[in-house]
Amino acid sequence: MQKLETMGLHAGSVNWNAGAAELFERAIARGEAQVSAHGALVVETGQHTGRSPSDKFVVRDAETEPRIWWDNNKPMTPEAFALLKADFLAHAKGRDLFVQDLHGGADPEHRIETRVICEYAWHALFIQHLMIKPDMAEYEGFRPKLTIIDLPSFKADPKRHGVRSETVIACDLTQGLVLIGGTSYAGEMKKSVFTVLNYLLPEKGVMPMHCSANMGPEGDTAVFFGLSGTGKTTLSADASRTLIGDDEHGWSQRGVFNFEGGCYAKVIKLSKEAEPEIFATTQAFATVLENVTMDRATRLLDLDDGSKTENTRAAYPLSAIPNACATGLAGQPKNIIMLTADAFGVMPPIAKLTPSQAMYHFLSGYTAKVAGTEKGVTEPQATFSTCFGAPFMPRHPGEYGALLRDLIAKHNVTCWLVNTGWTGGAFGTGKRMPIKATRALLAAALDGSLSDTPMRTDPWFGFQVPLSCPGVDAKILCPRDTWTDPKAYDAQAGKLAGMFIHNFTKFEAHVGAEVKAAAPHMAQAAE
Repeated sequence: MQKLETMGLHAGSVNWNAGAAELFERAIARGEAQVSAHGALVVETGQHTGRSPSDKFVVRDAETEPRIWWDNNKPMTPEAFALLKADFLAHAKGRDLFVQDLHGGADPEHRIETRVICEYAWHALFIQHLMIKPDMAEYEGFRPKLTIIDLPSFKADPKRHGVRSETVIACDLTQGLVLIGGTSYAGEMKKSVFTVLNYLLPEKGVMPMHCSANMGPEGDTAVFFGLSGTGKTTLSADASRTLIGDDEHGWSQRGVFNFEGGCYAKVIKLSKEAEPEIFATTQAFATVLENVTMDRATRLLDLDDGSKTENTRAAYPLSAIPNACATGLAGQPKNIIMLTADAFGVMPPIAKLTPSQAMYHFLSGYTAKVAGTEKGVTEPQATFSTCFGAPFMPRHPGEYGALLRDLIAKHNVTCWLVNTGWTGGAFGTGKRMPIKATRALLAAALDGSLSDTPMRTDPWFGFQVPLSCPGVDAKILCPRDTWTDPKAYDAQAGKLAGMFIHNFTKFEAHVGAEVKAAAPHMAQAAE
C-alpha cells in the first residue's frame, strides 16, 4: 500500500478502504450525520447544497494549453496550484483521514485508478457508493493515476491562491491531482472524476457522456442524455429494463460502460408510486441522504420538504436497484434519448431526430430552469449547457460532437428528443408532462414501434413528431393544441427558437452545413 507520506501528507490516523458499515459507524460517532428510521445516513452540507462551478479551476500548463476549452474552463497557473497544494497538505497535517482506493470506469481498458482522501467519514462512504470498489486482490499494488484530496474545513485565500472565494475545486490534469476545499457538497468529488475522464478518453477514441443508460431484455442499449432535473435517473430506472448507470458513461468501440458503481438521485418530492425503485433506496441501510428533512423524534423523512434546498439527494450503490447491471458493461446503443425539461411548454413530448439534428441538439444542450429552484429565478429561464454537461467538459464541444456523430453513423443509432417539462402552457400556466405519457412514448421508441408511426414535421424545429401512440392522448403530441391561446404558443415558440439560434452562433465555425441547417426555421414557422 502506497503511503500518504510519499506525497507529503502527514495525517494523524488514516483509515484505509473501510467498508460501508464501518464508515457508517464512524460518521455517527464523529457527529457528522444522523440515522433515519430505516437506517439511511442523513447529512447536511451547509451553505453549499450544490456544485460551485464558479470556483472550479484547471491548471494551465504546456500539456493542457492546446487541449482545454479555455472559454469554458477557468485557468490556474502551476505556481498557484503548487502553493494551494502545499497549504492543503499543511492543513491536513495531524488530521484523521479516510482513504478510498476505487476505479473510475467499469471497462478495465479505459478505467482510471483513483485514490480519494477525505476529511469526513460520510464523504468516504459517499464516494465508495458512487465509484467502483476493487476486488480484494486489486488493492495489492494499487497505484492511483488520479488523487482527490477533499478537505471541507480548508478555506482558500483569494489573494494568496488567485481564486474567487474560500471555496476551491482545483484540477491539475498533468499531475492527476484534484484539490477540493471549502465545500461539504460531496458531488464535487464524483464530478471531478468525470471531468478527468472527459479529458483523457477522447484521445483514445472513447466518447465520455453525461447520461444514464439501460438495456432491454434483448440486449438493446439506450442512452439518456440530460442535465440535472430532466429525468436521467428516473427514466433509466425502468423495472422492465436493466439499469447500467444513472449519470456518467463512456462509449467505446466495444460498447457502453458505466463510469460509476452507484447512483446520485434527486429525491425532492420523490413518489413511491411513480419511482418505486429509487424510493426504496431512501429507506435502505447506509444510503447517504443529503439535505433531506427528517423529523427529530420519529426519524421519518419528509421528501417533499425543499426548505434546505430543492437539490436533495440520495447516494447509493447500484446493487440497491434490483434490476441493475452487475458489470456496468453493455453493447452498442440502439437508441439515444436527449432529455429536456422545457419550462416554456413549446417542445413536444417526443420527437425523432436526424443525425444532423441530434448533433445540433447535443451541442445546444437545452433545458430550462423554473421559478424557485435557484435564488433569483422568478420565471422560466432557458439554459444551454453544451453536450448536456458543459461544467465537466474540459475539451472543446466540437471534439465530443464529432465523436458522437461518428459513433451514431457507425452503429446506425436512432435519436430522440424527449420533453419532460411542461405542456399546455409555460411553467405557472401549464402542467408538468405526465410521467405515464413519457414512459409510454419511450417504451414505443425503444421497442421500435414509434418509428413506424405516421409523423408530422414540426414547423419550428423541423424534427419529426408522432401523431399517435398507444396509451397517450394524441392531443398532447401537438403542443400548440394544448394551449388555450394558439397565438401565445406561436409567440413563445418563436422566442425559444430565437434563443437556440443565438446560442448556436458560437458553434457554427465548428460544424458542417448539414448541422447548421438543423437550426429552427423562423420564417417557415411564422408562415
